[in-house]
Amino acid sequence: MDRYIQVPISKEDAKSLKAGDYVYLTGTIYSARDAAHKRMQETMDKGEVLPLEIKDTVIYYMGPSPAREGRPIGSAGPTTSSRMDKYAPKLLDMGLGAMIGKGKRNQAVLDAIVRNKSVYFAAIGGAGALLSKCITSSEVIAYDDLGAEAIRKMEVKDFPVVVVVDSEGNNLYETAVMKYRK
Repeated sequence: MDRYIQVPISKEDAKSLKAGDYVYLTGTIYSARDAAHKRMQETMDKGEVLPLEIKDTVIYYMGPSPAREGRPIGSAGPTTSSRMDKYAPKLLDMGLGAMIGKGKRNQAVLDAIVRNKSVYFAAIGGAGALLSKCITSSEVIAYDDLGAEAIRKMEVKDFPVVVVVDSEGNNLYETAVMKYRK
């Protein structure tokens, strides 16, 4: 089923999505990869405030290439999500609405998705140049010293993703395999 969702994502919208749904996101999302997640964890460990509001936010696991002239961002394909697994449960418990990446997640992340009625989306790997066309603006908001891994605030329009893990724990990576083994 094709769905058009405004982001940040409401809990109602997150709960309405099912594994396998095609979703087009419009609104504000943030990019953060390994180094940014590590820095956010260090910030939280010190009792300091994070540089972005986590509640209902969508974080895209992505580090873009340099922007071409006239474009807000370069190629913007997803990175492997499992590298953020040690940080994701805490962010989900803080109200993170959704994550975008590629690949499987560990059990702690899957449990936190269900516990918090969040969602995990996959973006198509290898399609970074096409995905970047859905990003209408991009600005670094934190950790500029991390270069491509800095946290970026991005405006997206009809950014295409697939629901991989829904708020009930249905996991497309598992159900799709079982469907095709029959």
